[in-house]
Amino acid sequence: MHQPTVAVVILNWNGRNYLEKFLPFLLNSSYPQMKVIIADNGSTDDSLGFLAKNYPQLTVLKNQTNEGFASGYNFALRQVESDYFVLLNSDVEVTRNWLEPLVALLESNAAIAAAQPKLLDYNRRNYFEYAGGAGGWLDKYGYPFCKGRIFEYCEEDKGQYQQTEPIFWASGAAMFIRSAVFREMKGFDGYFFAHQEEIDLCWRIQLAGYMVFSCPTSVVYHVGGGTLPKGSARKIFLNYRNNLVMLSKNMRLGEKIWKIPYRVGLDIISALKNLVTGNPAYFFAVVKGHWAYLGWLLGGWRKSIFAASRVGHLEGVYKGNAVWEYFVRKKKLFSEIIGVNS
Repeated sequence: MHQPTVAVVILNWNGRNYLEKFLPFLLNSSYPQMKVIIADNGSTDDSLGFLAKNYPQLTVLKNQTNEGFASGYNFALRQVESDYFVLLNSDVEVTRNWLEPLVALLESNAAIAAAQPKLLDYNRRNYFEYAGGAGGWLDKYGYPFCKGRIFEYCEEDKGQYQQTEPIFWASGAAMFIRSAVFREMKGFDGYFFAHQEEIDLCWRIQLAGYMVFSCPTSVVYHVGGGTLPKGSARKIFLNYRNNLVMLSKNMRLGEKIWKIPYRVGLDIISALKNLVTGNPAYFFAVVKGHWAYLGWLLGGWRKSIFAASRVGHLEGVYKGNAVWEYFVRKKKLFSEIIGVNS
């Protein structure tokens, strides 16, 4: 029986400790047609020396500078030949049989281009993890959230999201994707550098007529925040800038002309709230993100990758406002929110 090849590619930046801790789990995976590749993104720690000494059998692709998640993976995956790619964070502990369900899912339907396993918290192993939960959704205004994680609240995993079904986006912490589709989409938009580039890619994948799925029978455990901790000014800046860029690239004109000003207004409210409550770093990061977005509108868009077609139907879109449901109506569970006006 033919088994497709799977290349698991870890983008490493100063993650020597994570490599030491989690590579043994990955190399113990049961799928026979798996190869592991380390794409080093200009690390300045002893990652390369550690790999050369302890894992000389692994392929290491060396980038001279840190080009971020988006361009770093683009650089690496241009050099990899495999039926499927797995983009795996260095701070992820995989389970032994994690690949088989993902392979079986995509092999069962050529229209499924990408999928993600269920991401659980490495430190609280029965809770969903922030970066992806059981699959990513988007509300009508472009706010991302997950099955099992709404904004900062992560649910306990009680088997409530075990459905193998379409989602809007697959987490970049553990993204399983057809190599042919990744190349058809021209990879990630390098302008993003890091954060939300996987949502943008999945949006373009859906517009091209493919689907993105959650595959919760595959389970991994994610530490999270290894590169940019939650609350860092750099992370806040990238999230605000990249979200507006993503909406501008992928929404239809009729949506953009009112939704983006609406989003800018909500961003300003959030920034001012943080300013008056003693968090000026957050305020200035949001302002910086909006200025950078303006720069993108004035010419930076020429460096971005836009959708080649708009034939697909978008799955995993909540027709309401997730911010309103969470912060005003105090709904913290995915099931509570999607059960209303979904």
